Amino acid sequence: MRPIIQLFGQILAPTARRFHQALDNPELMQTSVQKEICDRLIKSEYGKILGIHSVDDWQRVPIVDYDALEPWLNQKPQQISLTPEPILFYEKTSGSSGAVKWIPYTQSLRRSFNQMFCVWAHDLIVHGPKFSTGKLYACISSQLNVADSQTLQDDLDYLDGWLRWFLRPWLVMPNKLNRLHDANVFKHQLALALLEAEKLEIISIWSPSFLQVHLKYIQENQDLLRIELHNRISPHRLQLLSESNIPWMQLWPNLKLISCWDSANAADQAQGLRSQFSGVLIQGKGLLATEAPMTIPLIVAGGCVPVLDEVFFEFEDDAGSLHGLHELNIGKEYRIILSQKGGLYRYRIGDRIRVTHYYRHTPCLEFLGRHQAISDLVGEKLQETFVKNALTMLNLQENNFKSLMPIADPPHYILLLDSAKETPQTIAEQLDLALSESYHYKRARAIGQLAPPQVLISSQISEILVSHRIRTGSIWGGIKHPILATSPISTELLQELKLEIDQK
Repeated sequence: MRPIIQLFGQILAPTARRFHQALDNPELMQTSVQKEICDRLIKSEYGKILGIHSVDDWQRVPIVDYDALEPWLNQKPQQISLTPEPILFYEKTSGSSGAVKWIPYTQSLRRSFNQMFCVWAHDLIVHGPKFSTGKLYACISSQLNVADSQTLQDDLDYLDGWLRWFLRPWLVMPNKLNRLHDANVFKHQLALALLEAEKLEIISIWSPSFLQVHLKYIQENQDLLRIELHNRISPHRLQLLSESNIPWMQLWPNLKLISCWDSANAADQAQGLRSQFSGVLIQGKGLLATEAPMTIPLIVAGGCVPVLDEVFFEFEDDAGSLHGLHELNIGKEYRIILSQKGGLYRYRIGDRIRVTHYYRHTPCLEFLGRHQAISDLVGEKLQETFVKNALTMLNLQENNFKSLMPIADPPHYILLLDSAKETPQTIAEQLDLALSESYHYKRARAIGQLAPPQVLISSQISEILVSHRIRTGSIWGGIKHPILATSPISTELLQELKLEIDQK
């Protein structure tokens, strides 16, 4: 298998070589990409209405968010007014809050994701662990909502046909995936597939919690899984599966890479995987959204480099000034405004980054979180960064899961934890003091606008939240658990959480 992996690396080498050459002159490459994207805009109805005739008119293109573009997005099933290129399908976003968004995919946008994958895979083959089996689990979320059958199901669906064909033989997947519309059935079938994959070498997922949920399912259903796998896996693996604490690294001795989110709200959960899988490379995915690929984690670069040959970037500083990619300063923070090849122009995606260092004349970008993640029930204006720092003061570092959620009636906050050494009451008192460092929160508490915070602790909290989000339209593998939720928790979900606590 190793020669095949080396052959794959050679196939990817020309794409990687062109990308690295582009990193030597980011201004020149970004100018080229901007012109290519602007040419598409000029041919679209959107561009004609804006009066865009050349790239010199770029500043006349408004900076927009999804709500501003929504009237342009769903006019025709296979064609929209934002791009002259046919629409292949619409992909549903699954952000941490807000309404579901549908992003149109064209062949050119899919190719942008394909290029990103090729550069990433080449870097891993050349500079990463020495892969030998090639066995890969790429995050597959069963279509629990049958109506969403046109959306992407796994990482490989972002890729061009030839690349999907090349990788399929190495892919680990549950049996009869297209028929799995029940969450528990999907978890069971995926557990069987993973346990049979003794030579599993790579796990590529979105949220680290997705893997944790399935590891937990295996741990809690050992006897049933052993019965079904009795004649399908070796006696040694059956014995490992009977231990009180399953030794995951012995179960998958070839595992070398877990690719997942590892920054902002996912940092603690990714650290949990590093503890469970010692010696395995836990590599962050960089900044990758449904709307566009934005950065690629490269081992050789020591960080995440922007996908500068497929996406045109503009960066807004805190003063509201715009900067090109080549103009960014190390240590500074910016908000991303992107233009991509699927019909989104000067799109304010809402992500905030910091420049960590430069690689080959191109800045490397660290994802910090969503811009303006603010919860404001009664004027307290809690910001995500402040809340994250407040929770750090509570000494909850061992928790893989923590999320502060607003409650509308009566107005107060509830902190969800999967485990803790202190009692809920003690943590709630400490949390109230930490949040009171914010003037507006302290004032709201003092005059009775906000009730004291509560704390709920349960190992099942993550699964309850995932189940609820799936029922409300989210895609399982991409569900995010924010440090600070910006929309009040629903009465239904709150009752589910409290019922779980009461049954303990």
